[in-house]
Amino acid sequence: MSVFGTTLLVVGSDELLVQRRITERVQAACAEVPGSEISELAPADMALGRFAEVIGGSLFAAAAIVVVREIASLGVAQLDEVLHTVRSPGEQLCLVLLHRGEGAKTLIDKVVAAGAEKAVVETPKPWQLPEFVASEAARLGVDMGIAAARALVDAVGTNLSELSAAVSQLASDWEGARLTAEMVGRYYTGQAEVRGFAVADAVMAGHTEIALTKLRWAVERGASGGEIISAIAAGLRSLGKFMELRESRLPQRDVALRVGVPEWKLRALVSQTRVWSPRGVAAALQVATKADAAVKGAAVDKGFALEKALLDIDYAREIY
Repeated sequence: MSVFGTTLLVVGSDELLVQRRITERVQAACAEVPGSEISELAPADMALGRFAEVIGGSLFAAAAIVVVREIASLGVAQLDEVLHTVRSPGEQLCLVLLHRGEGAKTLIDKVVAAGAEKAVVETPKPWQLPEFVASEAARLGVDMGIAAARALVDAVGTNLSELSAAVSQLASDWEGARLTAEMVGRYYTGQAEVRGFAVADAVMAGHTEIALTKLRWAVERGASGGEIISAIAAGLRSLGKFMELRESRLPQRDVALRVGVPEWKLRALVSQTRVWSPRGVAAALQVATKADAAVKGAAVDKGFALEKALLDIDYAREIY
């Protein structure tokens, strides 16, 4: 069955799994009609009238693939426009809608009643994470026992994107080998910077409460304040560089090289641009600079200084 002339409503809260489901539909559409025009819209784009422009395709493409994110944030007029299109999608349109989070049952029911197919993306429960890790290894063609998977969850935490990246890194470093708990322990034991980057990833995603929890966890396990602030500053600098390059037409590989991150990290940076502005990044870097001095000697209570830094960085993100 063709994916054109249809609408898929993706419902889920985890960025990694939601994005995979969206990518699956987009790839199916591209395989069906190569050269289709792909557009991704945020609620702000919808308010500017971009939706009407992109659903009709262009002079240069035979079909259109349109992804609309965060439909719960759409205004009444924009939502009505989307629902009208769901009821009567053109034969050359593949429409994908995203509702991330819980609730909004009335909204979901409206979209489904209009004719959308609903795909619910379930986030694994904490006790299911080792199975998730093992499945990530299987996706890469890597043999990984459940004991190794549990060891990786203990070392990295519960963030699915971080776990997936860790599996990929281990598979790369021990290419062709069966991943064991010993290998995981050897790779992560003593690597305080790994715990620092777990805090930084939560900060950059705008999940400050999670970042504070990870901060306390990291400090308890030996990560220094300097390592944590350094990881956050590195994340801010990477995002700043990416923002400067995001309008360029450079291939992903070149963008990743200039930003100084692996290609898989670009997806996370794209997500971060939705919650950060360039001015916010600049203000947060100033906070990180002061925090670095504080945790390296200027502050009496370094734990308080770290927590205050995270809150100040979140404030910088929200006000700019």
